[in-house]
Amino acid sequence: MSATSNLVELSEAVREHRKSEADVTPVFLNRWSPRAFSEQKVAGEDLKAVLEAAHWAPSSYNDQPWRFIVAKTDEQLEVFRSFLGDFNKLWATKAPVLIVVASEKLRENGDPNGAHAFDAGAAWGYLALQASLKGLISHAIGGFDRDKARQLLQVPDHFDLHAVIALGYQGDKDELPEALQAREIPNSRKPLSSVVFEGTVN
Repeated sequence: MSATSNLVELSEAVREHRKSEADVTPVFLNRWSPRAFSEQKVAGEDLKAVLEAAHWAPSSYNDQPWRFIVAKTDEQLEVFRSFLGDFNKLWATKAPVLIVVASEKLRENGDPNGAHAFDAGAAWGYLALQASLKGLISHAIGGFDRDKARQLLQVPDHFDLHAVIALGYQGDKDELPEALQAREIPNSRKPLSSVVFEGTVN
């Protein structure tokens, strides 16, 4: 699927499983989180574009607290795979790129940045959308050993580690463990009325 068609129409898989309550640009529905990855390498310019998009996310005081630690060589990927949780090792080991998302907890003047995690989440959202527009898939992984990742990647204590992003091209779901194959569809969302409130929560 080209970037243009992603903006114009819903993909066939998404049309079957997702229905928006409002008229939104299809790119938001077309982005989902498959687990079936192809081993096809990601071109350097496409990876750079995905990271560049993430870097244009909004942030408090424009502090840009996000940091992206990227693994794309076999040696680097072996290290990153070593701190994934056992469940995620079942599928994420085929992804040709793994990215740890971290964020700086302090502002430049040393004050705590209470928005650092919020801002890093916005950057991940931008990353995921740009990946989708490039014909790539991305899947955020929360199940990993943060202490081991911090040690192996030499991450200072003033950074929080949030997620590992698997990035690449969609593969054949039949190559997933059988228990995961049925889950390899775009998921739905709660009704908008259950998460949006006017004035008060009650």
